[in-house]
Amino acid sequence: MEKIDVSGLSCPIPVVRTKKLIDAGNAEILVTGDSSVSKENITKLAAKSGYGINVLRDEKGAWELELRK
Repeated sequence: MEKIDVSGLSCPIPVVRTKKLIDAGNAEILVTGDSSVSKENITKLAAKSGYGINVLRDEKGAWELELRK
């Protein structure tokens, strides 16, 4: 499973970094971050790319998304 931490980064950087892993053909990606906007945009990208999304953690200021194809 590929892991990426996009904490502290502003959009579109988290989406671009996640898209690179998707485009590389990774079937499982764990994304952690702290921006609700980034979380929403990454979720949209993953769904559009055919990934299932599992929210492992969603606390104020921190979240973890597991993306699986």
